[in-house]
Amino acid sequence: MWDFLTFVFPYAITFTIPLLITSLGGLICERSGVVNIGLEGLMIIGSFASALTIFRLYPSLGGSAVWVGLIVAAAAGALFSLLHAFASISLNANQVISGTAINMMAGALTLYFARYITGSGNIHIISGLQRYTIPVLSKIPVIGKLLFTQTYTTTWLVLFLLLASWYLVYKTPFGLRLRASGEHPHAADSAGVNVRLIRYIAVMFSGAFAGLGGAIILVTYSGEFNGSVAGLGFLALAALIFGQWKPLGILGATFFFGFASTIANVSQVVPALDNVPGLILKAFPYVVTLLALILFSKSSQAPRASGEPFEQGKR
Repeated sequence: MWDFLTFVFPYAITFTIPLLITSLGGLICERSGVVNIGLEGLMIIGSFASALTIFRLYPSLGGSAVWVGLIVAAAAGALFSLLHAFASISLNANQVISGTAINMMAGALTLYFARYITGSGNIHIISGLQRYTIPVLSKIPVIGKLLFTQTYTTTWLVLFLLLASWYLVYKTPFGLRLRASGEHPHAADSAGVNVRLIRYIAVMFSGAFAGLGGAIILVTYSGEFNGSVAGLGFLALAALIFGQWKPLGILGATFFFGFASTIANVSQVVPALDNVPGLILKAFPYVVTLLALILFSKSSQAPRASGEPFEQGKR
């Protein structure tokens, strides 16, 4: 059992990290009162932007191109999310329809440009991030082998962003205005808070984090852009609901889904799972997601004004 855990755990963390950062983006967005189901599309935008950047810059920059690609992915996600912000905040459009449009546009546009650039729908990167073991910490009993071996730098970057997001949402004046905009936007407006600006910033946060999530998939375990992130944007939304719109709850939910995805992906090298049909194992993480949503949907507590358009001066 211990050997199984030490084998699976690093892969579970690898699958968890892009889910976690994307869910955090959804958290900040929905805390402001804007539902963003376009996380899937924003992840695709980030994956495409990072793949193209690394593909073009790697011959001249080497390994540094990977980090440039991550930065470009976050910027591209933030800029693309402005379409959703403009539609849902400035035009008061239906936020679900706007997010759906983002998903459809992202997949179509990126595949078109990928085919135009490379002649196919794929962009393969020469090299991504490499796993490494942290020398001293990896010797700690029990947790050393689980957390500090076969790890990526992006894992620790995202965990830092998790702590930073918790501090931003709960310990800063901006976080107070953010939560007020998602719970009682008209009361916040009467207190002098620029609700529209807060929501714009929150949507851009979600775009940047989702774009970064898509890029992390590319530079850790994918290695190429193919126009899809395998539904991880929707899993991130499910983790947001499962985690009750709280940073630590999202951490637990994304690890749960990440572990389920890992079981499905490493089943071929686990003798105990040899007799389980492959179709069942591939569907396992999504079935688990549906069951989790069914079990926790009644107790979920979304921000009160989430999904509701805001019109200044009206109540």
